[in-house]
Amino acid sequence: MAEAMRGLKRTHRCTEVSNKNIGETVTVMGWVQKKRNLGSLVFADLRDRSGLLQIVFDTNDIGEEGFEKAGTLRSEFVIAVVGKVEARSGAVNDNLATGDIEIRATELRILSEAEVPPFHIEENSQTKEDLRLKYRYLDLRRPDLQRNLMVRSKVATLARAFMANEGFLEIETPMLTKSTPEGARDYLVPSRVHPGTFYALPQSPQLFKQLLMCSGYDRYFQIARCFRDEDLRADRQPEFTQMDMELSFVDVDDVIDVNERLLAHLFKEVLDVDVKLPIQRMTWQEAMDRFGSDKPDLRFGMELKDISEVVKNCGFSVFTSALENGGSVRGINANGQGHMPRKKIDALVDFAKGYGAKGLAYIAINEDGTYKSSFAKFMTDEEMNAIVDKMEGKPGDLLLFAADKNKIVYEVLGALRLEIANNLGILDKNEYRFVWITEFPLLEWSDEQNRYVAMHHPFTMPMDEDLDKLDTDPGAVRAKAYDIVLNGTEIGGGSVRIYQNEVQEKMFEVLGFTKEAAYDRFGFLLNAFKYGVPPHAGLAYGLDRLVMLMVKADSIREVIAFPKVKDASCLMTNAPDVVDDKQLEELYLNVVPVENEEAGKEE
Repeated sequence: MAEAMRGLKRTHRCTEVSNKNIGETVTVMGWVQKKRNLGSLVFADLRDRSGLLQIVFDTNDIGEEGFEKAGTLRSEFVIAVVGKVEARSGAVNDNLATGDIEIRATELRILSEAEVPPFHIEENSQTKEDLRLKYRYLDLRRPDLQRNLMVRSKVATLARAFMANEGFLEIETPMLTKSTPEGARDYLVPSRVHPGTFYALPQSPQLFKQLLMCSGYDRYFQIARCFRDEDLRADRQPEFTQMDMELSFVDVDDVIDVNERLLAHLFKEVLDVDVKLPIQRMTWQEAMDRFGSDKPDLRFGMELKDISEVVKNCGFSVFTSALENGGSVRGINANGQGHMPRKKIDALVDFAKGYGAKGLAYIAINEDGTYKSSFAKFMTDEEMNAIVDKMEGKPGDLLLFAADKNKIVYEVLGALRLEIANNLGILDKNEYRFVWITEFPLLEWSDEQNRYVAMHHPFTMPMDEDLDKLDTDPGAVRAKAYDIVLNGTEIGGGSVRIYQNEVQEKMFEVLGFTKEAAYDRFGFLLNAFKYGVPPHAGLAYGLDRLVMLMVKADSIREVIAFPKVKDASCLMTNAPDVVDDKQLEELYLNVVPVENEEAGKEE
């Protein structure tokens, strides 16, 4: 039977006890990690969020009844132990913070018994993730997950203190807002008081933080919950956390300066890593040309090379037709991989097709300098040599080429260089390579909507020197936008905002909004701008992504206490789930059955 604490008070967490406490009597509480019964002695490893501590139960110290009780302990029992700290009687365990001490128990209370858990509570668990997520409350007992969440807590605490010291005010913005469907899908919340109408959960605090600048708060900061109803990936969740900020009377350099100092502070305090300032900057165009990505991983080379000029008159129609259609021919050099078997090259071809490529051309340079190539028969020796020279190819290298529209070529080769780096195991998680990506295109063309859409959002300021192109060449307009990228992952992004009415109206016009439509969606912001608005800019970090990289996890699910799975469901609570008809009636909602064509029945 479980016992009450009855006046017992914990004096230390497990690893707060050290050899400095030898001779003292302490009270510790936690979960039994494992027990070893040696007949005359019972050993138990006690676990709490700080780590492990060895407990020794001996009849001479705890008495017959206490020793008998110690023999009944099993993994995950919750216990309280009173005892004396002693130097470890057996071999010292250098892998534990408490490896040189143990507690000689004088009192044991079993506070809670436990069933046998469905998987072992251990670091780096190999248990299938679905099972771990179903029993997330058990999974969260694992020391590695607990460390991750403690790092997350420390990052948030340090960020708050840093921003407050920089003059930022922490201000909460609403969770129930107006739907402004420009971007990802909103999560909608029906109103009981206003039948037939809906709130939206915020995709970001964007409009409200701009309103706070209009209201004179000057510097705003918030650790904000945000929601997007979109397809998920390893680094996406339907609900996520942003470290959000907005500043008045600033331009790009001011925002970058405070954020570089914030990042340097966080990495030094949490990881003891020195971030070299200033952080490198790279324009969007340079990033695409060199790395095929606007979130380049700079931990390795394998940069893209444009060979369009070299092959524009060659006899290989795949190359020439791509150029005739306004595209390009580019390649990457996988140094030292010329020996790669054809089977692995074919696997890379299939990988590239997944990103829109029709195929991949390649040249493997043999150690004797001869070539093995998929397209050599269409080329002269001079053309082949010119390509290899342009690619800086050496004996033993593998050259891979994509030919298509620029967008596809960038996507294919950008993904391919990462795939090869992953396959070769050359990505060092202990290396942190930051880069600012600047001067993004303001707009991108949507074939689906047959109009320009904002690459970031419709309130992003164009570069001053590109303002006149809004009328003549909207696709060439660059934005005063900036992303902060770490090891190939975008961890934050922001922009200088439009604050002049005429520029904002022109932006809506280019996006295909009538003045009425713009006011219908964003009228409260546009009206606020009529009463004096300062120049302002901001940035938001994905806290989940940032912490994921800091703790070297592979997924943000490893740094979120209760994450969803890929279909946005929670395996532990079974959310989303059906609700009572009475709740639907109160909201004037009706669930309409949809026929399942495959099963031939209604769902």
